[in-house]
Amino acid sequence: MALAVLLGLLLASSVAVYQMSKDKARLMELRLQGGAAEVRPDLPPNTAKIGGSFALINQDGKKVTDADYRGKYLFVYFGYTYCPDLCPTGLQSIAHALDQLGPDAAKVQPLYITIDPARDTPEKLKQYVGSFHPRIVGLTGTAQQIADIAKKYQVYYAKGEMVDDKDYVMDHSSLIYLMDPKGKFITTFDEEADPASLVKALRGAWAQKRP
Repeated sequence: MALAVLLGLLLASSVAVYQMSKDKARLMELRLQGGAAEVRPDLPPNTAKIGGSFALINQDGKKVTDADYRGKYLFVYFGYTYCPDLCPTGLQSIAHALDQLGPDAAKVQPLYITIDPARDTPEKLKQYVGSFHPRIVGLTGTAQQIADIAKKYQVYYAKGEMVDDKDYVMDHSSLIYLMDPKGKFITTFDEEADPASLVKALRGAWAQKRP
C-alpha cells in the first residue's frame, strides 16, 4: 500500500512538472511568434511607461479608478481565479509580505486584476482574494477595460486550452508590479519572489522619501 501511495505521489509530481514546462514552452512559442513580445520572466521592457489610469469594478461591485488608490504604494498583480498555480503563488507572496510589514501594511494596497472578466465576477473575486489576505482587493471590468489596463502594464494574456466543454485555462504573464503613491512604476517581482524581497523594496522606497 505504501509503495502504491509513493508511486501515486511521484506520478502526480511528474504531471505537475510537465504541465508547468508545457506552459512555459507555450509562452516562449508565443514570444517567438510575436504574440507576447512584452512577456519576460524577470523585468518587462519600457519600464518607464508601465502603469496608467484605469476605471474598473472592485470586488464590492463599485466603480473605482486609479485616483482612488493615490497615496498608497500598490502591489498590482494580474491573474484569474481559476488559475491552478501561478496566481496562488503570487498572492501568497503578497500576503506573506503584508504580514511581515505589520502596521506598515496600511501604507500598501494590493490589487488583483482579473484577465478573465467573463468568469471572474466581483463576488467570485472577493471570495478568492479574501482567502489569501483581507487587504487584497480584486478588480474586474469589461473585456475592453481589462485589455486597456493590461496594455498599460505590458501584461500578456490569452485564452488557452479547453479543459472540458465549459472550462478553459488562461495563458498569462505573471509579474507583481510595485507602484509608488503617485502611480509611478518602481520595480517588479516574479510570483515566486521571497516575501522578504517585497518588504525590502518597500522599505527602501520609504527610506528614499524621508527628508
